[in-house]
Amino acid sequence: MAVGQPLEYLSQAQIDKFYKDGYLIVPGFLSHDQTSSLLLRAKELLDEFKPEDHPLTRFTTSDEDHVGDNYFLNSGDKIRYFLDEDAVDSSGKLTRDKARAVNKIGHALHELDPVFRNVTLENDRLKALARDLRFHHDPVALQSMIIFKQSQTGGAVPEHNDSTFLYTSPPSALGFWIALEKCTSTNGALSFLPGSHLTTPITKRFIRLLGGGTGFEQLATLPPPSSDISEKPRENASEGVSEGNYVLEACEPGDLVLIHGSVLHKSERNTSAHTRFAYTFHMIDSSPYAEYDEKNWLQPTNTMPFSRILDVPNEITLSTTVH
Repeated sequence: MAVGQPLEYLSQAQIDKFYKDGYLIVPGFLSHDQTSSLLLRAKELLDEFKPEDHPLTRFTTSDEDHVGDNYFLNSGDKIRYFLDEDAVDSSGKLTRDKARAVNKIGHALHELDPVFRNVTLENDRLKALARDLRFHHDPVALQSMIIFKQSQTGGAVPEHNDSTFLYTSPPSALGFWIALEKCTSTNGALSFLPGSHLTTPITKRFIRLLGGGTGFEQLATLPPPSSDISEKPRENASEGVSEGNYVLEACEPGDLVLIHGSVLHKSERNTSAHTRFAYTFHMIDSSPYAEYDEKNWLQPTNTMPFSRILDVPNEITLSTTVH
């Protein structure tokens, strides 16, 4: 791809690889000190968790049993705790120690916690990357989380793509996933289906239901342009059958994984003796370049609108999406 401005952080080879594969590993994006600070703060937040003050909300990414209560829906401007689906018994009691029961903490860490804000909204390297990648015109940040894949108990995350859960028209979600610990084949490293962002249209979206809770809404889809792909488009994720060869991507602490909103990815259960903690957040393009409507489960508030990343928007973007 031709670049009309000097690159600040990424190489042209990295940019080309991202648009070809739908994801990119950026080694050492955070320094050792930054990564250690995030990991320490994550463990402090776990220690601060008070089960007695919690509605014992479970979290799952499956279609059938996605959390849909107010604790989840009103978490966009707060820091809240979400539990593994098997961490609570039928009577509402924790089945294990509280620190091992938490699946994730989110969704406004990047706004409210100084340590996480520093590496997100106040990170010059991140801004340079956003300018180099030119995935968005005027990106905003949302849905920040610490994901705790605990040793032996951390569950698998099935095949999915992120634009299903953070939908814009046109799709514009971009995930930033930062390893806080070593990620391996046994503790739940991410796996990707390279190129699937070019063959997998977004066919459904995760929404707030009018009667309360959440669910999936089917979208009308069109075949992708023939100039973009050379194979038959796949149906959307979560159909129970994977096609193609997934690539497992091991990571070191501080590595960043950039995730196109349409690329299919997943992770397996943590069967090792080692935890796999990660920090993740997303960007979408802002109006008028993309519409993020009131159907989305996560909503900005008057006191906490989505924060812009760039001081000056990108005039030209390079993003390729199958609608």
